[in-house]
Amino acid sequence: MSAPPVYRFADPAALAMAAATGAYEGEAMDRADGFIHCSARDQLEDTLAAHFDGVARIALAVIDADALGGTLKWEKSRGGALFPHVYGPIPFDAVRSVHILKRDETGAWRLPVDL
Repeated sequence: MSAPPVYRFADPAALAMAAATGAYEGEAMDRADGFIHCSARDQLEDTLAAHFDGVARIALAVIDADALGGTLKWEKSRGGALFPHVYGPIPFDAVRSVHILKRDETGAWRLPVDL
């Protein structure tokens, strides 16, 4: 049985670069913390609210957790909840899909219904 996917919000340009280079290396906050921050499906809305308040457009990568092997660790974070952290680059071939999210007319994020 496969593990459920993990999700990464990212600058669309950073994911485009990862598609070209073959690996997603994370962004400034990830480099500072020493791992790439990801979320489980039930953490997506809270992650958007906590970290992307001033952002109008963001990419959401759906990542095959099994393809990450031992680089994926579930660790306590915000409020003691376990979050997926990736120690090392994410191979772009582990990315199953990418969705570009924008805010709706009320300013709220709309997640894809097929997640």
